[in-house]
Amino acid sequence: MKLSRLYSNKPDLFEPVNFVQGLNVVMAEIRLPENREKDTHNLGKTTLGRLLDFGFLSGRDAKFFLFKHFERFKDFVFFLEIELEDASFLTIRRGVEQATKISFKKHEAGHQDFSALSEWDHQDVAFGRARELLDGLLDWRALKPWSYRKGLGYLLRSQEDFREVFQLRKFASKHADWKPFLAHMLGFDAKLITSHYEKEEELSKKQDTAQTIKNELGGSIEDISKIEGILLLKQKEAEKKQKLLDAFDFRVQDKDRTKQLVDGIDERIATLNSERYSLTQNRKKILASLEEDQILFNPEEAQRLFEETGVLFEGQVKKDFEQLIAFNRAITDERRIYLQEERGEIEAEIKRVNAELSSLGKKRSDMLSFLSETDVFGKYRQVSDEMVTLRADITSLERQRGFLHRLQELRTDIRALTEACGHLQTQIEVDVENQNSDPNSLFSSIRVFFSEIVEEVIDRKALLSVSPNQAGHLEFKAEILDESGNATSADLGYTYRKLLCIAFDLAVLRAHLDDKFPRFVYHDGVFESLDDRKKENLLAVIRRYTELGIQPVITLIDSDLPARTEDDEPVFTADEIVVTLHDEGDQGRLFKLKAW
Repeated sequence: MKLSRLYSNKPDLFEPVNFVQGLNVVMAEIRLPENREKDTHNLGKTTLGRLLDFGFLSGRDAKFFLFKHFERFKDFVFFLEIELEDASFLTIRRGVEQATKISFKKHEAGHQDFSALSEWDHQDVAFGRARELLDGLLDWRALKPWSYRKGLGYLLRSQEDFREVFQLRKFASKHADWKPFLAHMLGFDAKLITSHYEKEEELSKKQDTAQTIKNELGGSIEDISKIEGILLLKQKEAEKKQKLLDAFDFRVQDKDRTKQLVDGIDERIATLNSERYSLTQNRKKILASLEEDQILFNPEEAQRLFEETGVLFEGQVKKDFEQLIAFNRAITDERRIYLQEERGEIEAEIKRVNAELSSLGKKRSDMLSFLSETDVFGKYRQVSDEMVTLRADITSLERQRGFLHRLQELRTDIRALTEACGHLQTQIEVDVENQNSDPNSLFSSIRVFFSEIVEEVIDRKALLSVSPNQAGHLEFKAEILDESGNATSADLGYTYRKLLCIAFDLAVLRAHLDDKFPRFVYHDGVFESLDDRKKENLLAVIRRYTELGIQPVITLIDSDLPARTEDDEPVFTADEIVVTLHDEGDQGRLFKLKAW
C-alpha cells in the first residue's frame, strides 16, 4: 500500500499533493535572509505528516491544529487517496466539522478528484465502524491481531518521534500497550508477551484485593480454624437461648445463673476481700513505720532546758548530738523512700481490687435481680438482649469467615498466577534465544538491514538487540558500535538517534516486503544536523530502498541539502519534489493562510 494523493475541497487554500511511486520530497525553501537562522519556519512540512495521519483516521485531539483553530478550518474537507496492494485505489473523505463521519470510495484509476462527489461506496460511516472498515480495506495482515493504526507511528515519524527508536510519542502509556506489538513486528511470539502482561496485571489486581481484605480484617484472627471454632460455640449458645425464649421457660437459665453466682462470682469476691485485707494491713504497717522514723530530739530545745536548770550544755556535746541526728536522718531518709514506693504500689493494688470488687458486686446484684425476678417478661427481655449481643458476635464472625475464605481463594489464585508468569517467562526467554540464534529469522534479517543502513551512512556498524529482563519483559536496544564492536554513546545524540530511527523503519519495511504490509514511510527533517558526506550516503540508501518497492516521503529545508557544484546534477529531480514551500508570503505555505 502506498500514498497516491492528498487534496481538499479548497484547492486555492490547500493545493493537491500528488505522490509518486518512488522518492517523494517536501522541500521548504528559505528565501528571506532574516529567516535563515530560525529553528522553525511554520511553512507546513511537518503539518503534511499530521494531515496524512488525519486522513488515516486519527482520533480527535483538541491540541491538533485543525481542531485547535477550528473556526479557521471547520469548512475544510480532506481526501486521502491511497493505492492498495491489488493496484486499485481507495479514497477516504473526512471533514473537519464532521470529523467522525467518514466516507469511502474504491476506484481503478489514481489521482482522482472526488471533492464534488455525492455518491460514495460507504457514506458518513460512524468513526469506530470507519476504522474497522479501513482496517479491512488496507488488509495489513502482517500486523494482525493489531489494527492498522498501531503501526502508523513508525510510518509517520514527526520530529518528536525521533527521540526514541522504539517507544513513540503515542506510546507514552504502559509498556504492555506497545511492546507486544513491536515484538510482533520484529518476529517474536507476541502472544506469549501479551499473555505475560495480562497474567501480571491479573496477579497485581489479586494481590491488591488480598491486601484490601487484610486491611479490612485489621488485627483480627487470620486462622480460619479458630474463627470456625468460636463461631460454632457462639451458635450453640444462641441455639440454647433461643430454645429458652421459644419455650418461655427460664428454669434452666435460673439454674445456670445460680451456679455461676455461687461457683464463680462469690468465690472471686471472697478472694479479693482477703487480698484487700492483707494489702490494707501492710499499708498500716508502712504508715506506722513512716511515723516512727521521725526524730523528736531537738538540741536547741535541750540547751535551753539545761540553761534554765543551771546545768552547763557544752558546745562539743551539742555538736555530737547534731552529728548523730544527721547520721540517723540520712539512714531514715533512704528507708522512707523505699517505704513510700511500697506504699504507692500497695495503694495501686488496693485501687485495682476495689474496682474489680465493684464490678463483681454489680454482676452479683444483676444475677440476684434475675433470680429474684418474678416477672417472666422481665427475664424474657434480659435473655432477648443477650441474644442480640450473641447474634451481633455471630454476624461479625461470619463476616470474618467470609473474608478469610476469600483470602484463601486469592492466595490460591496468586500462587497459580505466579507459577503461570514463571512458565511464560521461560517460554519468552526460549523464543527470544531462538529468534536471536536463527540467522534466517525475521529478526535476524531486520538487524542485518538495520546495521547495513547505519554502516553505509556513518561507516559504523549498529546493533539491534532484544533481550528479556529479570521480570521477563523484553528490552529493545539500538546501539552504534565502535571499531572493536563495543557499544558507544554515539546513539545518545539527537542526530544519530534520528538516523537509528530512520534505519529501523526502513529495515522493518524491507523485511516485510513479501508480507501484506505498508510500503510507505514519512520522515520529517531527514537531513538535519548531518554533514554533507553522510547526507549523500543516506540519500543513496533511501534511493536504493525505493528501488525495492518502498515509498519514502522526506521533508527538508533547502539549507540542509548536501552541497553540490554547478556542474553537478541537482540533489533531487523535479519529479521527486512533490511539494515546494517557501517563506515569501502566505502563498509559500502548505495552507495559503496566515500563520496560526
